[in-house]
Amino acid sequence: MKHRHAHRNGNGKHGESFPHRPRKRFGQNFLHDQNVIERIIAAINPQADDHIVEIGPGQGALTRHLLPACGRLDTIELDRDLAAQLASSIPSTMPSSLQPANAFSIHQGDVLKFDFASLTDKPHSLRVVGNLPYNISTPVIFHLLNYHHLVKDMVFMLQLEVVQRLAAGVGDKSYGRLGLMTQYYCRVEHLFNVPSAAFTPRPKVNSALVKLTPHLVPPVTARDVSCLQNVIRTAFTQRRKTLKNSLKTLITETRLRELGLDVLQRPENLSLSDYVSISDAILPPL
Repeated sequence: MKHRHAHRNGNGKHGESFPHRPRKRFGQNFLHDQNVIERIIAAINPQADDHIVEIGPGQGALTRHLLPACGRLDTIELDRDLAAQLASSIPSTMPSSLQPANAFSIHQGDVLKFDFASLTDKPHSLRVVGNLPYNISTPVIFHLLNYHHLVKDMVFMLQLEVVQRLAAGVGDKSYGRLGLMTQYYCRVEHLFNVPSAAFTPRPKVNSALVKLTPHLVPPVTARDVSCLQNVIRTAFTQRRKTLKNSLKTLITETRLRELGLDVLQRPENLSLSDYVSISDAILPPL
């Protein structure tokens, strides 16, 4: 069975004893710039009692910094060869004094099928990090939002365009479904940009580091999140249409006016709370 999904990460100076040809079908671009690696670790700021989950550790550029600094590290790697390399190389590079007992696990498989609830039942306890492949970054984020109650924060290297979509506000050209649903669950911080030269092979686009912190107290709460997702998806499927036209299959123009909304606005001009109002209005009265 061929996997189209991929994880990309790490090739530092330690990884060179295990040469690995990046696999295009796995979207592998290995991070090699030590200054960038150090900036990422500083942004994550791993602590001794942290339970960190690293998606796509690759050749371990971040893993080698994370393992001695945190209490428990779970890694999820799709590539069987890289998973085997990690299993043999990472523990052996750690001084025994820095290697917590039973604190390092490699889960070989597809992150999109991974059950993060299998790692913990403790609320807001997982710190998720990773250098995500461009081809699955959006599905990975939506998958993780299903586990927002278990996550303390997430720090990801993503395509710059994806980070701009995550952080976009009302009226921005990048504003849409990804940003709205992520901001429903999380505070979004665009930390810094990373040039393509920091990776091998060099990707055609620039990257950026983003931090997503699930809200302890949500800024706004929808009665039914799946209904909210459907409203937002429907609106932005036809983002050039006015509100009354893009949502006409879900809600009447009269009802939109009753909510105090300008029916001639386009989807990018509505706030998250506006979409929650629409979503709640579609549902049967309580």
